[in-house]
Amino acid sequence: MTTIDIKTPVLPESIADATVLNWYKKPGDTVRRDENLVDLETDKVVLEVPAAADGILKEILKPTGTKVMSDEILGVIEPGAVAAKTAEKPEKAAKPAQAPAQAAAPAVAKPASTAASSTSSNTLSPTVRRLVGELELDASKISGSGKDGRLTRQDVASFAQNPAVGAISSNREEKRVPMSRLRARVAERLLSAQHNAAILTTFNEVNLQEVMDLRNRYKDQFEKAYGVRLGFMSFFTRAIVEALKRFPAVNASVDGTDIIYHGYYDIGVAVSTDRGLVVPILRDADKMRLADIEAKVAEYGKKARDNQLTMEEITGGTFTITNGGVFGSLLSTPILNPPQSAILGMHKIQERPVVENGQVVVRPMMYLALSYDHRIIDGKDSVRFLVTVKELLEDPASLLLEI
Repeated sequence: MTTIDIKTPVLPESIADATVLNWYKKPGDTVRRDENLVDLETDKVVLEVPAAADGILKEILKPTGTKVMSDEILGVIEPGAVAAKTAEKPEKAAKPAQAPAQAAAPAVAKPASTAASSTSSNTLSPTVRRLVGELELDASKISGSGKDGRLTRQDVASFAQNPAVGAISSNREEKRVPMSRLRARVAERLLSAQHNAAILTTFNEVNLQEVMDLRNRYKDQFEKAYGVRLGFMSFFTRAIVEALKRFPAVNASVDGTDIIYHGYYDIGVAVSTDRGLVVPILRDADKMRLADIEAKVAEYGKKARDNQLTMEEITGGTFTITNGGVFGSLLSTPILNPPQSAILGMHKIQERPVVENGQVVVRPMMYLALSYDHRIIDGKDSVRFLVTVKELLEDPASLLLEI
């Protein structure tokens, strides 16, 4: 009988290879068409490799931990075997439909009899599957709080912290875990940025009272009209794009001894995940409405948490925004995202006393930090860029009216 090869997807030119992260079937297990068989970890994303047809997993050629190249054969499926086995024993057709799935579930996600659907490998997101595997937990023993009883990262983290189920306790245990490829790649790029660029940071603070008043006034109408919440990221993105138009060097990059001035505005939005930092891109942000920006940021956040971002969505970018304020950071110095020449750090909004027209008043203030490559961006332009962002945010009407 003709077999079907399970192959590594064609990797982009920027990705040299991938690592087999986890197989969800073992030889002899039943597989279904489009069912995820194996996760491949690259420097940027986790790729799922689905089954091309119903059948039996005949052989695994590349076990967990193996490095693989584009189009390399990972394993072999014997097609049609599922239907043949069912036909041989029709009297078992009346058995519960969960039985084959239970038999095929991976060891880290064996379902309990009372909650098979919530803990099977097919219902765990890639993020949860990876976390369960790294912590060496039995998913069947964890109660899910997500939709339809599915496990969330919080469920797994809470379970792991319980001393009764093997959390690190007073016996001073240690656990050595290798870096994920994503975290190792992030570390490499951050070191490269510090070694290969002349990084300086300039600071300012912005009064967000006008933005908050405008947001509070229209947020209900906005959500009703567009089906998405009105946040702060859309205002910051619009202000940054306008400032980049006025100071093109901040939107440029260095290539050897050349400076590349980009005639478009692809804004990266840094997102923290369990695996490390990823930066999905808002393509042509200058052409996006506030609603488009908010919707895309929300979509990217969900995809990042579920490890579903594509290579296209995280490749490129001419400028990056990172928001440490969501974790409570009051001030920080962000590191460049090579080959970009600048990155803006947003921080916690905090009420502070400020002087306006000779009077001390309380206003919602945020510190801004712009790190930039001093090789191509002069100090004067970096300061003027940041002041422009500040002025646009403090007068959002002029920003929205483009005047």
